[in-house]
Amino acid sequence: MKLTLYTDYSLRMLVFLGAKEEGELSNIKEIADAYNISKNHLMKVTHELGKLGYIETIRGRNGGIRLAKKPSNINIGEVVRKTEDDFHIVECFVDPGRCSITPICGLRHVFAEALQAFLAVLDRYTLNDFLADKDMLRIFLESDASIM
Repeated sequence: MKLTLYTDYSLRMLVFLGAKEEGELSNIKEIADAYNISKNHLMKVTHELGKLGYIETIRGRNGGIRLAKKPSNINIGEVVRKTEDDFHIVECFVDPGRCSITPICGLRHVFAEALQAFLAVLDRYTLNDFLADKDMLRIFLESDASIM
């Protein structure tokens, strides 16, 4: 199973904003530069994370983006569920009729159980769990230290 870039970028944005001082504003360019990713992709992520209530956007000359919730209130499993398109690990999750052995196959149930276990692990963590060393995180995000 592979998460979409959209979910990856959503998590990265939340980590970036969580590493900032509480209430400190950032902008998309800063985040794009820190991770060397597309500003256009991040604009879409910003819009969606705002609609979902994870971040708030402040318009205007001195505007920017920041977390709308405390990092301890942002559950990673919830974020992944809300940003992933689907969790169709195998074709029979989408269309059980496409495979001739679906009625007797045990794989579908094993993959469903594995998916639930995957999400259960993510549910045990909040954004705060990834911000333990904010000072070091900021060093990596604000410089080229991430390529060491």
